[in-house]
Amino acid sequence: MTQQPAGDLVEVDDLHFGYGERKVLEGVHLRIPRGKVVAILGASGSGKTTLLRLLGGQLRPACGSVRVDGKTVHRLDTAGLYALRRRMGMMFQAGGLFSDISVFDNIAFALREHTNLSEDLIRDLVLMKLHAVGLRGAHTLMPSELSGGMARRVALARAIAMDPMLIMYDEPFAGLDPISLNAIANLIRRLNDALGVTSIVVTYDVSESLKVADYVFFISGGRIAAHGTPADMSASDDPFVHQFIHAEPDGPVAFHYPAARLDADFALSAPAR
Repeated sequence: MTQQPAGDLVEVDDLHFGYGERKVLEGVHLRIPRGKVVAILGASGSGKTTLLRLLGGQLRPACGSVRVDGKTVHRLDTAGLYALRRRMGMMFQAGGLFSDISVFDNIAFALREHTNLSEDLIRDLVLMKLHAVGLRGAHTLMPSELSGGMARRVALARAIAMDPMLIMYDEPFAGLDPISLNAIANLIRRLNDALGVTSIVVTYDVSESLKVADYVFFISGGRIAAHGTPADMSASDDPFVHQFIHAEPDGPVAFHYPAARLDADFALSAPAR
């Protein structure tokens, strides 16, 4: 297991971001300690994936700060940002595999691009990463030959190819059957502990995230609505947390999108006489 310095790997302070006039994040504060699995939960459109993009430097905040490993991400120059990204792994929601190259070459891609390792050593490393996710025997397959669960596991192997300090998972459980979902959840936990990395799992899947996470943040209304250990959140009487964990259709997250009064939208005329 890789030894990591103590303290927080990710520090987010008073983070604001929006797309045009639509505000998404409005004052987010959070800390993510090294070596832990942290889940970020929230309804669709709450800003979870946007937060990951801000951590990776694809987006710049309107105000506030995002620091990873002591570096303020949005203040890095291009070389500094790329150097930081090489220490991050990303598992995309749809897998994001290169469709025209094999499973082996998908895993080897970053190693060939960013290192001077020999092909023999790259081969050994790729097979080791695939073995860690149970797919060493599938290294010759093309992405089109993989099931959904297998493709997600290959994406996970690619995320750990460069031995990152931070792995970010964007909806890793979406669209998976129960067996594949449980396999991915177990891999996230096991690899995090074996490699000594820090993992951020962005999801709306409550049951699986509470099983594997050390700490949980809930996002609602552009802010952190609640946070704590899985046990704390399961026992919480906070209305939003209760609604989310118990999948209630109405509550702080309303069923109806904000709209004008019904009688204002439907001009009902008096019946003719």
